[in-house]
Amino acid sequence: MSQEGTQRWHRCGTDFTVDSLFAGGYKAVLHAANILPRMFPMLMTAAGTVTPARVLIVGAGVAGLQAIATARRLGAVVSAYDIRPATKEEVKSLGARFVELPLEAADAQDQGGYAKAQDESFYRRQRELLARVVGESDVVVTTAVVPGKKAPVLITADMVASMKPGSVIVDLAAERGGNCELTRGAETVVEHGVTIIGEINLASTMPYHASQMYARNMVAFFLHLLKTGLPEVKGEDEITRETLVTRSGEVVHPRVRQALGLPPMETFAPQAVEGKT
Repeated sequence: MSQEGTQRWHRCGTDFTVDSLFAGGYKAVLHAANILPRMFPMLMTAAGTVTPARVLIVGAGVAGLQAIATARRLGAVVSAYDIRPATKEEVKSLGARFVELPLEAADAQDQGGYAKAQDESFYRRQRELLARVVGESDVVVTTAVVPGKKAPVLITADMVASMKPGSVIVDLAAERGGNCELTRGAETVVEHGVTIIGEINLASTMPYHASQMYARNMVAFFLHLLKTGLPEVKGEDEITRETLVTRSGEVVHPRVRQALGLPPMETFAPQAVEGKT
């Protein structure tokens, strides 16, 4: 995996979403394998060769990369798509085929390496080009989530109808409305013979390790803030800047201000403020 990919998986040990995404990507594939009425691996039997299942992962972030790795270990033929060209190397390093579409995304990723939201015309063209790949897949795992926004619809009802009966979609964006048009949050439904899983907290199905990873992240975060025994709030520090919501009675996080309808404020001052947040 590339250095950028490794940084997204282990960003200073303080990315609070990594534990749930990591676990979600893993469990999503296990759920699909359990429900799919065919085997994942290619097998040689007395009755002949059993062909492997075809799995498509949409979104190659933390959850997507773990889903790829899990599906590959189970023996599936795995393809993956992401709007960020930089993820191609990471997808291929895990043994999957990178799906390349003739699309150009403006500002495909933010400074942290995560995908950025695009306009509706881009998503419409993306759906058109993804339709064939989705129709050929036995399992589709979608992971496209933009922080603070409704998840983009990438799989339409018509695309679901084009899949073989018995196919499975696991929508890890269900909590944000879902990447599949037919997803229902916290429910599992069958549409056009396709099972669509919309569970919103897969990490909770593995409480031991999910809690362990979350606790380690929290400890690492507080040790980072309390290097001198008192909280150090420094604007030039990426971890502090991206997790600080309020300071001195003022909402300072840009996305939170936008969600609250507040106007943009001046850039967070770089000086340290000890003991007050």
